[in-house]
Amino acid sequence: MIPAFVGLGSNQGAREAHLARALGELARMPESTLSGMSSLYETDPVGDPRVPCYLNAVARLETALEPEALWSELRRVEREGGRPETGRAGARTIDLDLLYYGDHVLRRTGLEIPHPWIADRLFVLVPMVELAPGWVDPVLRVPLAEILRHRRHLTSVRWAGRPRG
Repeated sequence: MIPAFVGLGSNQGAREAHLARALGELARMPESTLSGMSSLYETDPVGDPRVPCYLNAVARLETALEPEALWSELRRVEREGGRPETGRAGARTIDLDLLYYGDHVLRRTGLEIPHPWIADRLFVLVPMVELAPGWVDPVLRVPLAEILRHRRHLTSVRWAGRPRG
């Protein structure tokens, strides 16, 4: 089993309910076990300030799925959750990003592991460090907690409680 970290986000409609539904889908994912979940964080949007604030979290899975199969399952959960095809910065009911797949480094069309923007996104760093405080980025070879200490000036992240359910 490989530890995999998934970023969850929602900024449209009943954000917490969308995250709870996606979390339930992660818990039922084949050949996988949901082994951890961060707190929820409300974050300002990146890019277009007219887009509503996000509710974000990070989940940890222990999985036997190959990276591409896991990524495909995440896309399925997004589609079934009503995610529109709006590009990167649009409003969406659910957004799932495969952040890490163990210490694997993978660069393929449409799938990059680790996710290429982790070090620049507080809405990923804060819940990741909460969930896995000693995690070391396999590309940068630096603990995420160390990266976070130098990135506090980025987009605002506010604790929004523990997930329900």
